[in-house]
Amino acid sequence: MSFLTGKTVLITGGGRAVLSNGKAGAIGYGIATAYAKEGANIVITGRNVKKLEDAKEELERLYGVKVLCVAADVAAGADNQAVVEAVVAKAVETFGGIDVLINNAQASASGVSIADHTTEQFDLALYSGLYAAFYYMKACYPYLAKSHGSVINFASGAGLFGNYGQCAYAAAKEGIRGLTRVAATEWSKDGINVNVICPLAWTSQLENFKNAYPEAFEKNVHTPPMGFFGDPEEHIGRVCVQLAHPDFKYMTGETLTLEGGLGLRP
Repeated sequence: MSFLTGKTVLITGGGRAVLSNGKAGAIGYGIATAYAKEGANIVITGRNVKKLEDAKEELERLYGVKVLCVAADVAAGADNQAVVEAVVAKAVETFGGIDVLINNAQASASGVSIADHTTEQFDLALYSGLYAAFYYMKACYPYLAKSHGSVINFASGAGLFGNYGQCAYAAAKEGIRGLTRVAATEWSKDGINVNVICPLAWTSQLENFKNAYPEAFEKNVHTPPMGFFGDPEEHIGRVCVQLAHPDFKYMTGETLTLEGGLGLRP
């Protein structure tokens, strides 16, 4: 029996996406699959109801777990605190508590220079990523403190390295890194483990881009030194499973970079 059997994980941006070979094609879905294989109860959120429902059907059918999907969108102009609190309340009502929170959801306009970036595009990245992480962490805190649970947030090399055309995305992700470190400092007394991952994964979006625009892909997408990208389930999802283990409490506050699926690199 896994240490996650009967535990509840809430994953933002967990809708189903698959690669041409049938494997998980999105980070959120890869994480959900990894947790399903460990017997956890799963709560997934996102904007696309069809992808959420497809994820629920497949995860329950293949792994015999219980999945709650809740459509939710953190966006400019909305009562985002109420939106998030409703998701968390439904998760607690269904499963009794929350043991792991994974803030994975993020939308952005890539390839737009700072000079050309609009306020709406900047808001899209900050609300879907940074504000969403903030609201979900606040709403889940009482339940994570009770369960001595874990928070796993997602940042990016775009912020670490200053990728061209990703100013809003990079700003949101660096904000999430800062938020994560503060939470690790403040919440360690509650036994909550808090970490951030900067992944590099092979996703269905990258696969579609390569197939549609092979020349642009070769010019703009740089393969990691080891020659392959991380797998959303086998590498990133499994790392998320590891970080929820009680033995990883000592790593709280770390930024973990996944390069080419090779493992943890603080």
